[in-house]
Amino acid sequence: MRSCEIAGWGTVLPGRTVRFGDAVRYRIEDDVSHLDMLAGAAARALEHAGITADDVDLVLGASAAGIQPIPCTAALVWERLTRAGHAAAFDVNSTCTSFVTALDIASRYLEDGDHGTVLIVAGDVGTRFLNPGQQESFELFSDAAVAVVLRRAAEPGRGVLESLQQTWPAHAHDTEIRGGLSHAPAQRYAEQDPSDYLFDMDGRRALLGMMRVLPEFFARFLTRAGLSHEDIALWVPHQASAALGPMLDRIGVPQDRRVDEVEAFGNMVSASVPFMLVRALEAQRIGRGDTVVLCGTAAGLTANALALRL
Repeated sequence: MRSCEIAGWGTVLPGRTVRFGDAVRYRIEDDVSHLDMLAGAAARALEHAGITADDVDLVLGASAAGIQPIPCTAALVWERLTRAGHAAAFDVNSTCTSFVTALDIASRYLEDGDHGTVLIVAGDVGTRFLNPGQQESFELFSDAAVAVVLRRAAEPGRGVLESLQQTWPAHAHDTEIRGGLSHAPAQRYAEQDPSDYLFDMDGRRALLGMMRVLPEFFARFLTRAGLSHEDIALWVPHQASAALGPMLDRIGVPQDRRVDEVEAFGNMVSASVPFMLVRALEAQRIGRGDTVVLCGTAAGLTANALALRL
């Protein structure tokens, strides 16, 4: 076990909503920036943890699409919180599962003693990249930001039990935004296909890929962790799409031990897993001593799973 505990959290959810049938989606307001949301969530997390920026040793940015190419999103968020401080700041990106990857990395730093307090900031404004011509993705995504303060556990028995991540590169182009960096830099925008700068998803191919690889991936994860479904109080998966329920059924997750709120919140990209984790904590659906599994799939095609004892 890698000793760590969640000391505080903060979220930002836009006030503007749109509906597609019964589905509710949250869309960032025109006068609000991605950085505004991330910094707001981070400030709330510090306040909830009862600490200040001076107490933070490491800031991990965990957004799928950052604020700008350089510097990293973590540095820009950190600038909003303090002009001093001693923390290191860098980004972690496994797209939709970036928070899970960041938590995995943070737990290793904490276990090794390199850092004592880590601030993880996740969140995306995916709706600013959407292509109205792709109805499936246009009606799926929501915007949100979440921050979590992680520190070494004050008592034994709390922390990361196991983690597993794998990428299947044959599906690397199922979900992508091609434009904006070295592949299609901004100064060549006029020469490029404008759709390269918008979100592009082959939903059917991505789903078929996930259905093929995930049962074995999660069976391997549970074996490595030494866990059965009865040991897990709650599965907190990335809210990828309406296919979430059938996928969880396929890997044997009981309906009363999982979070499935795609209709109510949509796909929040990197904010999805931590937002649902915070909701479960605030509703007291889970608490100290419970084992939760944070998991999901992401562009790449990447699968990610982490067992955390609260």
